[in-house]
Amino acid sequence: MSWVTGGAIYFILWWVTLFAVLPFGVRTQDEESDIVPGTVASAPAGFRFWRVMGTTTIVAAAIFFGWNFVSGYFGFSFSDLPHVMPDIR
Repeated sequence: MSWVTGGAIYFILWWVTLFAVLPFGVRTQDEESDIVPGTVASAPAGFRFWRVMGTTTIVAAAIFFGWNFVSGYFGFSFSDLPHVMPDIR
C-alpha cells in the first residue's frame, strides 16, 4: 500500500472513530447541576477537545496498524470480507 492510500484510509478511520469516541465520558449540564440559561439540560457541561482528539488518534491508529498487521501477516484483504449487498439481476 502506498503512503497516499494509507493516509486516506487512516483519515477515514480517524473520522469514523471520532464519532464513536465523542460520547465517551460526557457529563451533561443537568448532571453537573449548572444549567446555563438558554441551553437544554442535556447539553454537555464541558467539552474536552484535546482528550477527544487524542483518544480518537490512538484508537484509529490501533485499528489501522492492526489491520495492516493482519493483512500483511495472514494475507487478508478487503476483498476477503463478505459482501453485504445481494446480487441484483
